[in-house]
Amino acid sequence: MEKFELIAPCHFGMEAVLKREILDLGYEITKVEDGKVTFEADAQGIADANIFLRSTERILLKVAEVKAETFDELFEKTKALPWENYIPKDGKFWVAKANSVKKAIVERLKGVYGVSWFEEDGASFPIRVAFMKDVATIGIDTSGVSLHKRGYRKMTVKAPITETLASALIMLTPWNKDRILVDPFCGSGTFPIEAA
Repeated sequence: MEKFELIAPCHFGMEAVLKREILDLGYEITKVEDGKVTFEADAQGIADANIFLRSTERILLKVAEVKAETFDELFEKTKALPWENYIPKDGKFWVAKANSVKKAIVERLKGVYGVSWFEEDGASFPIRVAFMKDVATIGIDTSGVSLHKRGYRKMTVKAPITETLASALIMLTPWNKDRILVDPFCGSGTFPIEAA
């Protein structure tokens, strides 16, 4: 089975909770940093992470980390990546806040697929780019809609806490399902719902 490097972003300070969740699923942690945990998994692991991890916002399939001091360098290094291994000829892809990355991917795929225009009418492959100093981490978002949107809220109110953070905070307490949960400040019910 092919292994992938996956990145799971989380709220700052909740890395230990997320790390424990990933280890409980049986996957190997490769790096823990402020606001994210990186781990290795196969294709089944991508699905498992998206379904079972409760304290992350999304799961990113890491394509590469590139050191680039200029936009030209970022363009060339991104273009050199094997995008055809991830995005098919009809794949629909976009990059938020990094137009040169989208252009580099298009140039690479035009050469590989022998086309001058992409219809982009197939499956979606949202690309996410994070910069830390001169290093760009480029990944494909495997989650789609943010994982804190659990699908049980048909109507929303202004809630001061996301479901992923509420879930992580509950995991930090000694509470378990055999005990009564009391939430005296229950507003939109995030803590009781996540505990359930």
